[in-house]
Amino acid sequence: MTQTKADTTRLPYRLREPFLTTTELALFRVLTEMMGNRYVICPKVALNDIFFILRPNENVHFFNKIFRKHVDFLLCDPKNLAPTFGVEIVKPIAKDSTRESDKFMEELFTDAGLPLVHIPSSEKYAAGDIIALFQLAVAKIGGTSSLRVDLPNDTVPNCPICGKMMVLRIHRTGEHSGKKYYGCMDSPRCAGIMPIE
Repeated sequence: MTQTKADTTRLPYRLREPFLTTTELALFRVLTEMMGNRYVICPKVALNDIFFILRPNENVHFFNKIFRKHVDFLLCDPKNLAPTFGVEIVKPIAKDSTRESDKFMEELFTDAGLPLVHIPSSEKYAAGDIIALFQLAVAKIGGTSSLRVDLPNDTVPNCPICGKMMVLRIHRTGEHSGKKYYGCMDSPRCAGIMPIE
């Protein structure tokens, strides 16, 4: 095939298609439906756009760990676009084992106080299962979550103060000790609670 003059003067870049894989697109659609306008969902965000390295001249090897790597989805606060959750699609592996890359991502987000939600790769996603994984991610960075999702169409209330998804919690002390209630998943930054009758 001979090249035309237009081909030789054109830059050697082409649009990558598709931008999202079938799996990523399926999850993006479910997240969009679940989150509504509570979060801005950004796909494929570079890790070095989220994190910076202290003393970069001394920690060059740490730069290599995040260079050219991204998180599948970053959920941001719509008011200021502050990162609120990372969402990573993980491929199934043998029980009780973890990929080094998944382990590093978990540690990176946890150290920053940012929940990272690991969602197993699939072509279809159930909102109830995803809510449970969000609750687990919050619990891992210091929140408490005991939400048990029995049905895929279970719904969790939104915080009456900030509008974010709420987490089922249990009063540990006081007159309501042992009783369940919904607390904002952004606690302690947000004090929103909702009693359960």
